[in-house]
Amino acid sequence: MQLSINVTNFLLLGLTQDPRRKNIVLATFLFFYMETLVGNLLIIATIKTSQALGSPMYYFLFYLSLSDTCFSTTVAPRTIVDSLTKEATISFSECLIQVFYFHLFGSLEIFILILMAVDHYVAICKPLHYMTVMSHQVCGTLVSIVCVVSCVHSLAQIFQALSLPFCGPNEIDHYFCDLQPLLKLINSSSYIE
Repeated sequence: MQLSINVTNFLLLGLTQDPRRKNIVLATFLFFYMETLVGNLLIIATIKTSQALGSPMYYFLFYLSLSDTCFSTTVAPRTIVDSLTKEATISFSECLIQVFYFHLFGSLEIFILILMAVDHYVAICKPLHYMTVMSHQVCGTLVSIVCVVSCVHSLAQIFQALSLPFCGPNEIDHYFCDLQPLLKLINSSSYIE
């Protein structure tokens, strides 16, 4: 793997450079982030404290809420802080960490939604075998598998980013680090689609 990185910091241009609009961005992101946190933490607490919510659907819903909380935490707090500053910079390593966690929790949410669909399929199409097919051990194994697959997916994104030559501009026309905006910054003569 060829590592050619001359850029140490990135400048996040964000959603706007206008100070009044930055206040709107701050208020909007803060409101929705807090709503997401409160809603997901209430779901997590309710499922963990209730004895009646022990079915596989609630097991998957617990992990969906947990991954959604982590997913929103990868972007929203940084965006809120950046809307308070004049210039939002992020180091190369912080950018890669954000890409990793963004893809980790994003893919984890997708895979957990797939597991919930499988759970519903088994409950509807195989109701007599439901408790055998969707036992707690099977559900735990499925969640473990999707965690590993999500981690592998995220590592693949990081290795892809590390193999790219960042030698040019350092302005990301986005409000957080992701691969798509980063691809616009690489030395285009060495980039292969």
